[in-house]
Amino acid sequence: MMQPLSIRTYDTRQTPIAQIASELRPPLFLKFAKEAAEVSRIVRDVAARGDAALVEHVRRLDWPDATPERFEVPREEIDTAYDSLPDDQRRALVKACERVRRFHERCLPRSWVEREAGRTLGQRWMPLRRVGIYVPGGTPLPSTVYMCAAPARVAGVDEIVMVVPSKPDGSLIPLMLAAAREAGVDRVFRVGGPQAVAALAFGTETIPRVDKIVGPGNIYVTLAKREVFGQVGIESLPGPSDVLVISDGTVPASWVAADLLSQAEHGALSSAVLCTPSAAHAAEVRAELVRQTGDLERGAEARESLAQRGALVVCRDLDQCVAVANAVAPEHLEVLAKEAEALSAGLRTAGAIFLGAHTPEPVGDYLAGPSHVLPTEGTARYASPLGVEDFMRRSSVLEYSPGALTEDGRDIITLAKAEGLTAHARSVSIRLEE
Repeated sequence: MMQPLSIRTYDTRQTPIAQIASELRPPLFLKFAKEAAEVSRIVRDVAARGDAALVEHVRRLDWPDATPERFEVPREEIDTAYDSLPDDQRRALVKACERVRRFHERCLPRSWVEREAGRTLGQRWMPLRRVGIYVPGGTPLPSTVYMCAAPARVAGVDEIVMVVPSKPDGSLIPLMLAAAREAGVDRVFRVGGPQAVAALAFGTETIPRVDKIVGPGNIYVTLAKREVFGQVGIESLPGPSDVLVISDGTVPASWVAADLLSQAEHGALSSAVLCTPSAAHAAEVRAELVRQTGDLERGAEARESLAQRGALVVCRDLDQCVAVANAVAPEHLEVLAKEAEALSAGLRTAGAIFLGAHTPEPVGDYLAGPSHVLPTEGTARYASPLGVEDFMRRSSVLEYSPGALTEDGRDIITLAKAEGLTAHARSVSIRLEE
């Protein structure tokens, strides 16, 4: 018996694109005021009491027998996990890590310097000293380990610290630990949740303080990252996963439905949206969604996701599909069309763009090379995927000769005095007078 399926449908000839985008992107964090207060309490507690608070919260939420001495995973345990991997898993892991490393090696920013007329100006890129990687543990995602750690290693980060929630007995799945070793993680701690984020941000007796925290998590983890921002850097506030698929109807409806469900199965808050100029194709995809959710292990989660945040959008033409995509600013954007590359030229806001019928979103999730940590909840309007530059910082470099300061000095003094900053002016004038 087929399970019922509820999913919103839109027609751009009846509903303005701006309204569709607004309904598909309601403010997420405003719904979690109670959770935010709880997270704030936990973060402040860990900041004040260190390991004592960390142990209490880990025991309460994840691992009843946790002790500070057992938080860090011994290197021997990591090596054993790596050596015990089935050959197919180890082969795939090695291949994936190498692909991610190679992609980010191409993305390394370059320092530069220019010298002209007594002036030396430049920009110097430097790796961060220590970064923390949060890896979700509820549904274990070993792929997140190398999608975060490999770019950090390419950037030249001195030390990479990973936190991940354990099972109730304190164990971690072998593939998680193996991914940490292959991707170059230096230290692994079996702690998770907002308490782990706080430990990374403030440091405890056991867990070192980091300069930046990256990686996705549930709403509690995201709220914790928001809470500690400023104490440490964060790459983003990743929300639930989402995908928008533009389909011209030339790809089988079963493929389109499978791609939508690849995100919907993440859970109720995830979003899966189809944009197509064909009402008949939209109906075929809907029928496939009904059929395929029937045999999914996470079919219930997928149906709830489609009911809460899914949509089938029928547009006037493909150009209007592009307009919807730009308004929604999806995390993942698939273009399943004959002229996918040409159509993509108009796309302005997406975390990652997948072109053509044979590039489903999981290609990016696991192996292609770009990090799968992407801007969510419409933040692709201004944010970018996690990249090697997220693990680096830049400094401006300036050097003036006496002649260059003489040439520019009077103008600097004029501008400083115009702002009422006479000490600024004097720091220049005193050099010109001597």
